[in-house]
Amino acid sequence: MARVPPFSSPLLVGFETIEKSLERIAKSSDGYPPYNIERVVCDGADVLRITLAVAGFSIDDLEIATEDSQLVIRGRQAEDETQREFLHRGIAARQFQKAFVLADGMRVLGAELKNGLLAIDLDRPQPEKLVRRIEIAQRD
Repeated sequence: MARVPPFSSPLLVGFETIEKSLERIAKSSDGYPPYNIERVVCDGADVLRITLAVAGFSIDDLEIATEDSQLVIRGRQAEDETQREFLHRGIAARQFQKAFVLADGMRVLGAELKNGLLAIDLDRPQPEKLVRRIEIAQRD
């Protein structure tokens, strides 16, 4: 049976990028680091807050960027220079990359690292309803 793309309707014009984004999301299913997404009210406006559990990472180990309509968070811990002998090592020092696809118009307001939790606030300003009349040219 052939796979039918979800945006294959001829009435959906210009949605190819959404289909590619959905494929990218399906491929990145790693659950590390754990995260929450919540809606909070900040200064009277609705804000989306993504909170990642990044215990053990300092500000210098973290990078937040927007790339191709994605919010990308990377964590890379520097190698420990001191020689330590672990009797048990249950805390992994691993790197991560977490990407969230952003809808058109989403803005990153800021980020804060507190008590091992990285909080990133986003909002989407309400677009003005724009109605534009298109003139029809007549050619005989």
